[in-house]
Amino acid sequence: MTRVVVAMSGGVDSSVAAAILKQQGYDVVGMMLRLWSEPGKEDSNRCCTPDAMALARRVAARLDIPFYALDARDIFRSTVVNYFLEEYTRGATPNPCLVCNRIIRWKFLLEHALAMGADYMATGHYVRLRSNNGQISGRSDVVKKELLRAIDRSKDQSYVLHVLNQEQLGRALFPVGDFPKDEIRRLAGELGLPTASRPDSQDLCFLAGEDYREFIKRNAPGSLKPGDIVTRDGNILGRHQGLSFYTIGQRKGLGLASTQPLYVLAKQAASNTLVVGLEAMLGQDELTVENVNWISGEPPQGVFRAEVKIRYTAREAWAEVSHLEGGRVHVKFDEPQRDITTGQAAVFYVEDVVLGGGLIT
Repeated sequence: MTRVVVAMSGGVDSSVAAAILKQQGYDVVGMMLRLWSEPGKEDSNRCCTPDAMALARRVAARLDIPFYALDARDIFRSTVVNYFLEEYTRGATPNPCLVCNRIIRWKFLLEHALAMGADYMATGHYVRLRSNNGQISGRSDVVKKELLRAIDRSKDQSYVLHVLNQEQLGRALFPVGDFPKDEIRRLAGELGLPTASRPDSQDLCFLAGEDYREFIKRNAPGSLKPGDIVTRDGNILGRHQGLSFYTIGQRKGLGLASTQPLYVLAKQAASNTLVVGLEAMLGQDELTVENVNWISGEPPQGVFRAEVKIRYTAREAWAEVSHLEGGRVHVKFDEPQRDITTGQAAVFYVEDVVLGGGLIT
Protein backbone atom coordinates (compact mmCIF):
# COMPACT_ATOMS: atom_id res chain seq x y z
CA MET A 1 0.00 0.00 0.00
CA THR A 2 1.26 3.48 -0.89
CA ARG A 3 2.15 5.46 2.23
CA VAL A 4 1.48 9.18 2.54
CA VAL A 5 2.57 11.43 5.39
CA VAL A 6 0.10 14.30 5.80
CA ALA A 7 1.47 17.50 7.30
CA MET A 8 -1.26 18.30 9.81
CA SER A 9 -1.80 21.64 11.51
CA GLY A 10 -4.97 21.21 13.51
CA GLY A 11 -6.85 23.07 10.77
CA VAL A 12 -9.69 21.99 8.55
CA ASP A 13 -7.72 21.84 5.29
CA SER A 14 -5.02 19.37 6.36
CA SER A 15 -7.65 17.36 8.24
CA VAL A 16 -9.77 16.91 5.12
CA ALA A 17 -6.64 16.23 3.05
CA ALA A 18 -5.90 13.28 5.34
CA ALA A 19 -9.51 12.10 5.13
CA ILE A 20 -9.57 12.26 1.32
CA LEU A 21 -6.36 10.26 1.04
CA LYS A 22 -7.63 7.67 3.52
CA GLN A 23 -10.80 7.28 1.44
CA GLN A 24 -8.67 6.85 -1.68
CA GLY A 25 -6.94 3.86 -0.12
CA TYR A 26 -3.59 5.31 0.89
CA ASP A 27 -1.74 4.27 4.02
CA VAL A 28 -2.00 7.65 5.75
CA VAL A 29 0.20 8.89 8.60
CA GLY A 30 -0.42 12.23 10.27
CA MET A 31 2.55 14.33 11.30
CA MET A 32 2.59 17.75 12.94
CA LEU A 33 5.54 20.09 13.33
CA ARG A 34 6.29 21.54 16.72
CA LEU A 35 7.54 25.01 15.81
CA TRP A 36 9.41 27.62 17.79
CA SER A 37 7.52 30.11 19.95
CA GLU A 38 8.82 32.88 22.13
CA PRO A 39 9.19 31.71 25.73
CA GLY A 40 5.88 32.17 27.49
CA LYS A 41 3.90 32.39 24.24
CA GLU A 42 3.67 28.71 23.40
CA ASP A 43 -0.11 28.78 23.73
CA SER A 44 -0.39 31.50 21.09
CA ASN A 45 1.66 30.18 18.15
CA ARG A 46 -0.94 29.85 15.40
CA CYS A 47 0.54 26.67 13.93
CA CYS A 48 1.20 24.45 16.90
CA THR A 49 -0.57 25.50 20.08
CA PRO A 50 -1.47 22.74 22.53
CA ASP A 51 -5.06 23.17 21.34
CA ALA A 52 -4.08 22.71 17.69
CA MET A 53 -2.00 19.67 18.57
CA ALA A 54 -4.91 18.17 20.46
CA LEU A 55 -7.27 18.82 17.53
CA ALA A 56 -4.87 17.13 15.11
CA ARG A 57 -4.65 14.10 17.39
CA ARG A 58 -8.44 13.93 17.58
CA VAL A 59 -8.68 14.08 13.78
CA ALA A 60 -6.12 11.29 13.47
CA ALA A 61 -8.07 9.19 15.97
CA ARG A 62 -11.29 9.86 14.09
CA LEU A 63 -9.67 8.74 10.83
CA ASP A 64 -7.89 5.83 12.55
CA ILE A 65 -4.45 6.85 11.36
CA PRO A 66 -1.14 7.08 13.28
CA PHE A 67 -0.10 10.54 14.47
CA TYR A 68 3.34 11.89 15.35
CA ALA A 69 4.72 15.26 16.46
CA LEU A 70 8.08 16.29 15.02
CA ASP A 71 10.24 18.77 16.91
CA ALA A 72 11.30 21.51 14.47
CA ARG A 73 11.82 24.31 16.97
CA ASP A 74 15.56 24.75 16.53
CA ILE A 75 15.66 24.67 12.74
CA PHE A 76 12.57 26.91 12.54
CA ARG A 77 14.18 29.50 14.82
CA SER A 78 17.53 29.42 13.01
CA THR A 79 16.07 29.66 9.52
CA VAL A 80 12.58 31.15 9.33
CA VAL A 81 12.62 33.49 12.35
CA ASN A 82 16.21 34.63 11.80
CA TYR A 83 15.47 35.31 8.14
CA PHE A 84 12.45 37.40 9.13
CA LEU A 85 14.52 39.50 11.53
CA GLU A 86 17.55 39.85 9.24
CA GLU A 87 15.48 40.97 6.27
CA TYR A 88 13.68 43.64 8.25
CA THR A 89 17.05 44.79 9.62
CA ARG A 90 18.38 45.35 6.10
CA GLY A 91 15.30 47.36 5.08
CA ALA A 92 13.38 44.66 3.22
CA THR A 93 9.88 43.33 3.92
CA PRO A 94 10.17 39.52 3.97
CA ASN A 95 7.64 36.76 3.51
CA PRO A 96 8.91 34.06 5.93
CA CYS A 97 6.30 31.58 4.66
CA LEU A 98 8.46 31.14 1.56
CA VAL A 99 11.43 30.03 3.65
CA CYS A 100 9.21 27.84 5.81
CA ASN A 101 7.85 25.98 2.80
CA ARG A 102 11.25 25.62 1.15
CA ILE A 103 13.29 24.53 4.19
CA ILE A 104 10.91 23.36 6.92
CA ARG A 105 8.01 21.66 5.14
CA TRP A 106 9.52 20.53 1.86
CA LYS A 107 12.98 19.64 3.09
CA PHE A 108 13.04 18.95 6.84
CA LEU A 109 9.57 17.40 7.07
CA LEU A 110 9.76 15.66 3.69
CA GLU A 111 13.08 14.03 4.63
CA HIS A 112 11.52 12.69 7.82
CA ALA A 113 8.50 11.44 5.88
CA LEU A 114 10.71 9.56 3.42
CA ALA A 115 12.76 8.13 6.29
CA MET A 116 9.49 6.65 7.64
CA GLY A 117 8.99 4.83 4.36
CA ALA A 118 6.52 7.28 2.88
CA ASP A 119 6.11 7.50 -0.89
CA TYR A 120 4.50 10.93 -0.77
CA MET A 121 3.92 13.90 1.50
CA ALA A 122 0.61 15.77 1.41
CA THR A 123 -0.45 19.15 2.73
CA GLY A 124 -3.67 21.12 2.91
CA HIS A 125 -2.45 23.79 0.48
CA TYR A 126 -4.91 25.02 -2.12
CA VAL A 127 -2.93 24.17 -5.28
CA ARG A 128 -3.06 21.48 -7.94
CA LEU A 129 -0.51 19.26 -9.70
CA ARG A 130 -0.49 18.04 -13.27
CA SER A 131 1.88 15.72 -15.09
CA ASN A 132 2.93 16.70 -18.59
CA ASN A 133 4.74 14.92 -21.39
CA GLY A 134 8.06 16.70 -20.92
CA GLN A 135 10.89 14.92 -19.20
CA ILE A 136 13.37 16.36 -16.74
CA SER A 137 16.72 17.02 -18.43
CA GLY A 138 18.98 14.00 -18.13
CA ARG A 139 16.24 11.86 -16.53
CA SER A 140 14.10 9.74 -18.84
CA ASP A 141 12.40 8.03 -15.90
CA VAL A 142 10.76 11.10 -14.32
CA VAL A 143 7.74 12.91 -15.75
CA LYS A 144 7.66 16.65 -15.19
CA LYS A 145 5.13 18.04 -12.73
CA GLU A 146 3.34 21.35 -13.25
CA LEU A 147 2.12 23.39 -10.29
CA LEU A 148 -1.33 24.86 -10.95
CA ARG A 149 -3.48 27.41 -9.22
CA ALA A 150 -6.31 26.04 -7.10
CA ILE A 151 -9.85 25.67 -8.39
CA ASP A 152 -10.91 28.15 -5.69
CA ARG A 153 -8.96 31.25 -6.75
CA SER A 154 -9.92 33.07 -3.53
CA LYS A 155 -7.95 30.46 -1.54
CA ASP A 156 -5.14 29.76 -4.01
CA GLN A 157 -1.76 29.29 -2.27
CA SER A 158 0.47 28.68 -5.27
CA TYR A 159 2.34 31.94 -4.55
CA VAL A 160 4.07 30.46 -1.49
CA LEU A 161 4.82 27.14 -3.21
CA HIS A 162 6.66 28.55 -6.22
CA VAL A 163 9.86 27.62 -4.30
CA LEU A 164 9.38 23.87 -4.97
CA ASN A 165 11.36 21.84 -7.49
CA GLN A 166 10.61 18.77 -9.58
CA GLU A 167 11.99 16.32 -7.04
CA GLN A 168 9.76 17.76 -4.30
CA LEU A 169 6.68 17.95 -6.53
CA GLY A 170 7.26 14.34 -7.52
CA ARG A 171 6.70 13.45 -3.86
CA ALA A 172 3.81 15.89 -3.28
CA LEU A 173 0.04 15.48 -3.05
CA PHE A 174 -2.40 18.37 -2.63
CA PRO A 175 -5.84 16.79 -2.15
CA VAL A 176 -7.87 19.94 -1.40
CA GLY A 177 -6.78 22.00 -4.42
CA ASP A 178 -9.57 20.59 -6.59
CA PHE A 179 -12.30 21.76 -4.20
CA PRO A 180 -13.76 25.13 -3.22
CA LYS A 181 -13.26 26.02 0.43
CA ASP A 182 -16.93 25.72 1.36
CA GLU A 183 -16.92 22.15 0.02
CA ILE A 184 -13.93 21.31 2.22
CA ARG A 185 -15.79 22.57 5.29
CA ARG A 186 -18.89 20.63 4.24
CA LEU A 187 -16.83 17.44 3.90
CA ALA A 188 -15.27 18.03 7.31
CA GLY A 189 -18.73 18.34 8.84
CA GLU A 190 -20.00 15.20 7.13
CA LEU A 191 -16.97 13.27 8.39
CA GLY A 192 -17.46 14.54 11.92
CA LEU A 193 -14.00 16.09 12.06
CA PRO A 194 -13.49 18.34 15.10
CA THR A 195 -11.77 20.96 12.91
CA ALA A 196 -14.81 21.53 10.68
CA SER A 197 -15.62 24.96 12.10
CA ARG A 198 -12.12 26.04 13.12
CA PRO A 199 -11.37 29.49 11.61
CA ASP A 200 -8.52 29.95 9.15
CA SER A 201 -5.32 31.48 10.45
CA GLN A 202 -4.08 34.51 8.50
CA ASP A 203 -1.18 35.72 10.64
CA LEU A 204 2.43 34.58 10.82
CA CYS A 205 2.43 31.72 13.30
CA PHE A 206 5.34 32.87 15.48
CA LEU A 207 3.89 36.38 15.93
CA ALA A 208 1.13 34.90 18.07
CA GLY A 209 -1.39 37.35 16.64
CA GLU A 210 0.42 40.52 17.65
CA ASP A 211 1.90 43.32 15.54
CA TYR A 212 5.26 42.32 14.01
CA ARG A 213 6.80 45.57 15.30
CA GLU A 214 6.50 44.40 18.90
CA PHE A 215 8.18 41.13 17.97
CA ILE A 216 11.07 43.02 16.37
CA LYS A 217 11.41 45.27 19.43
CA ARG A 218 11.99 42.23 21.63
CA ASN A 219 14.06 40.10 19.29
CA ALA A 220 16.08 42.56 17.19
CA PRO A 221 16.18 45.85 19.11
CA GLY A 222 19.50 46.75 17.47
CA SER A 223 17.74 47.10 14.11
CA LEU A 224 15.62 50.00 15.35
CA LYS A 225 17.80 52.97 14.48
CA PRO A 226 15.93 56.30 14.15
CA GLY A 227 16.59 58.32 11.00
CA ASP A 228 15.22 61.00 8.72
CA ILE A 229 11.95 60.95 6.85
CA VAL A 230 12.56 62.69 3.53
CA THR A 231 10.87 63.53 0.26
CA ARG A 232 12.28 62.32 -3.04
CA ASP A 233 14.11 65.62 -3.49
CA GLY A 234 15.75 65.31 -0.06
CA ASN A 235 13.64 67.62 2.10
CA ILE A 236 13.57 66.41 5.69
CA LEU A 237 10.02 66.16 7.07
CA GLY A 238 10.58 64.35 10.33
CA ARG A 239 12.12 61.31 12.04
CA HIS A 240 11.29 57.63 11.80
CA GLN A 241 11.62 55.09 14.62
CA GLY A 242 13.51 52.48 12.60
CA LEU A 243 13.05 51.26 9.03
CA SER A 244 11.78 47.90 10.28
CA PHE A 245 8.59 49.60 11.42
CA TYR A 246 7.48 50.65 7.94
CA THR A 247 6.31 49.02 4.71
CA ILE A 248 6.00 50.33 1.18
CA GLY A 249 2.63 52.03 0.67
CA GLN A 250 2.07 52.65 4.39
CA ARG A 251 0.10 55.79 5.17
CA LYS A 252 -0.77 55.67 8.85
CA GLY A 253 1.68 55.93 11.71
CA LEU A 254 4.18 58.23 9.99
CA GLY A 255 3.76 61.00 12.56
CA LEU A 256 3.91 63.76 9.92
CA ALA A 257 1.82 66.90 9.66
CA SER A 258 0.85 67.46 6.02
CA THR A 259 -1.98 69.05 4.06
CA GLN A 260 -2.04 65.94 1.82
CA PRO A 261 -1.78 62.24 2.77
CA LEU A 262 1.78 60.92 2.53
CA TYR A 263 2.83 57.34 1.84
CA VAL A 264 6.04 55.36 2.23
CA LEU A 265 7.73 55.22 -1.18
CA ALA A 266 11.05 53.59 -0.28
CA LYS A 267 13.28 52.46 2.57
CA GLN A 268 16.93 53.34 2.00
CA ALA A 269 18.95 51.17 4.35
CA ALA A 270 22.35 52.60 3.35
CA SER A 271 21.41 56.09 4.53
CA ASN A 272 18.77 54.92 7.04
CA THR A 273 16.17 57.21 5.49
CA LEU A 274 12.48 56.72 4.88
CA VAL A 275 11.25 58.27 1.62
CA VAL A 276 7.65 59.49 1.51
CA GLY A 277 5.46 61.16 -1.09
CA LEU A 278 1.99 61.45 -2.55
CA GLU A 279 -0.08 58.39 -3.46
CA ALA A 280 0.41 59.04 -7.18
CA MET A 281 4.16 58.51 -6.70
CA LEU A 282 3.75 54.90 -5.56
CA GLY A 283 3.44 53.26 -8.95
CA GLN A 284 6.36 51.52 -10.67
CA ASP A 285 6.27 49.63 -13.95
CA GLU A 286 9.40 47.49 -13.59
CA LEU A 287 11.36 45.43 -11.11
CA THR A 288 14.26 43.00 -10.90
CA VAL A 289 14.06 39.51 -9.41
CA GLU A 290 16.89 37.32 -8.08
CA ASN A 291 17.20 33.79 -6.69
CA VAL A 292 14.63 32.64 -9.25
CA ASN A 293 13.28 29.11 -9.01
CA TRP A 294 11.86 27.72 -12.26
CA ILE A 295 9.53 24.88 -11.34
CA SER A 296 10.23 22.92 -14.53
CA GLY A 297 13.94 23.03 -13.72
CA GLU A 298 14.63 25.15 -16.79
CA PRO A 299 13.91 28.85 -17.49
CA PRO A 300 11.57 29.78 -20.34
CA GLN A 301 13.45 30.67 -23.50
CA GLY A 302 13.88 34.31 -24.51
CA VAL A 303 11.54 37.13 -23.60
CA PHE A 304 8.04 35.97 -22.61
CA ARG A 305 4.77 37.39 -21.35
CA ALA A 306 3.25 36.27 -18.08
CA GLU A 307 0.96 37.37 -15.31
CA VAL A 308 3.06 38.41 -12.34
CA LYS A 309 2.01 38.48 -8.70
CA ILE A 310 4.11 40.72 -6.42
CA ARG A 311 2.52 39.89 -3.06
CA TYR A 312 0.47 37.02 -1.68
CA THR A 313 -2.67 39.19 -1.59
CA ALA A 314 -1.95 41.13 -4.82
CA ARG A 315 -3.73 40.64 -8.11
CA GLU A 316 -1.72 39.28 -10.99
CA ALA A 317 -0.65 41.85 -13.60
CA TRP A 318 0.54 41.31 -17.17
CA ALA A 319 4.19 41.93 -17.86
CA GLU A 320 7.07 41.20 -20.21
CA VAL A 321 9.73 39.06 -18.56
CA SER A 322 13.34 38.94 -19.78
CA HIS A 323 16.47 37.22 -18.52
CA LEU A 324 19.48 39.06 -17.05
CA GLU A 325 22.98 37.91 -16.14
CA GLY A 326 23.43 35.74 -13.09
CA GLY A 327 20.02 34.12 -13.39
CA ARG A 328 18.19 37.31 -12.52
CA VAL A 329 15.00 38.41 -14.26
CA HIS A 330 13.69 41.80 -15.37
CA VAL A 331 9.94 42.42 -15.29
CA LYS A 332 8.29 45.24 -17.27
CA PHE A 333 4.60 45.67 -16.42
CA ASP A 334 1.96 46.84 -18.88
CA GLU A 335 0.65 49.19 -16.18
CA PRO A 336 2.41 50.67 -13.11
CA GLN A 337 2.04 48.55 -9.98
CA ARG A 338 1.63 50.01 -6.52
CA ASP A 339 3.57 48.71 -3.51
CA ILE A 340 6.41 46.85 -5.24
CA THR A 341 8.48 45.84 -2.21
CA THR A 342 12.00 44.52 -1.79
CA GLY A 343 11.95 41.13 -0.07
CA GLN A 344 8.57 40.02 -1.39
CA ALA A 345 8.36 37.43 -4.16
CA ALA A 346 7.40 37.98 -7.77
CA VAL A 347 5.71 34.84 -9.11
CA PHE A 348 5.09 34.18 -12.81
CA TYR A 349 1.94 32.56 -14.24
CA VAL A 350 0.84 31.47 -17.70
CA GLU A 351 -2.87 30.70 -17.43
CA ASP A 352 -3.13 28.37 -14.40
CA VAL A 353 0.48 27.16 -14.54
CA VAL A 354 3.04 28.54 -12.08
CA LEU A 355 6.30 28.99 -13.97
CA GLY A 356 8.29 29.97 -10.89
CA GLY A 357 9.37 33.08 -9.04
CA GLY A 358 12.03 34.83 -7.01
CA LEU A 359 12.72 37.69 -4.65
CA ILE A 360 12.22 41.31 -5.63
CA THR A 361 15.43 43.32 -5.29
